[in-house]
Amino acid sequence: MAEQEMTDEQLDEHFRQLVDIFIDQANGLVKSSTPENISLALLHAASRFNAHVVSTHAPTLADYNKDYYKARDFFINQYEEMLEQNMSDYKKIYDTDKKLS
Repeated sequence: MAEQEMTDEQLDEHFRQLVDIFIDQANGLVKSSTPENISLALLHAASRFNAHVVSTHAPTLADYNKDYYKARDFFINQYEEMLEQNMSDYKKIYDTDKKLS
């Protein structure tokens, strides 16, 4: 199903499925690498793919340069918000552990 044809709920579900696929793959790679290396590789891959996405929306170098900082700031802000949310979510693990003790 093309993204334009999806409802908001379908887009959200699809997004979560994609995230789960990447997390499952990262978890599987822990057998052959460290979590820190996997984390950095995911960050690098995301930044490289994001640069590719920006370039596909810019037919010329002038367009790319015009969009460069706006796109960069968008991705930085998105990452910061996602990291903050996930770091906050992981704090709950400590609350659960304390309750179990």
